[in-house]
Amino acid sequence: MTTENDSAEKSPHRLIEVKLDASIGALPNPDAEHERQVAIYDLVEENTFRVIDKADGPYVLNLSIVDKRLVWEVALSNGEVVTIVGLSLSPFRRIVKDYYFMCDSYFQAIRNSTPSQIETIDMARRGLHNEGSDLVLARLDGKIETDFNTARRLFTLICVLHWRG
Repeated sequence: MTTENDSAEKSPHRLIEVKLDASIGALPNPDAEHERQVAIYDLVEENTFRVIDKADGPYVLNLSIVDKRLVWEVALSNGEVVTIVGLSLSPFRRIVKDYYFMCDSYFQAIRNSTPSQIETIDMARRGLHNEGSDLVLARLDGKIETDFNTARRLFTLICVLHWRG
């Protein structure tokens, strides 16, 4: 019997690995590194990813930072580079900062606030995450096709790459 996940795993329109170049740098503490690993695992575990007008995957995503740009080198599993996309990190800075502020507020609220206050903060946090996901989709438009859930996972990874403790 084939499950939905089995058929998704066989799709050529997916990432099978995400690699980070040394230019990304080390994270400031083990918690940050753990979050980075979880973000990558979640992304690879479930995604839809297709390079427009190029060879079908599955793909390996190599990320690096060059001149304040997040460079996405997308290759086939045999190492053949399919495309390279450079995204300026500037458009993400405000939303990542706001998202981390809301995450901090959420974790503080869990300790001290009423359920309705926690829910309000969580809704704002999720709204910012959705806004970041929309930004990912817009920045990849015409280059890489992905669904909203994958864009959410990509935004999570971008946030973790910004994390400085």
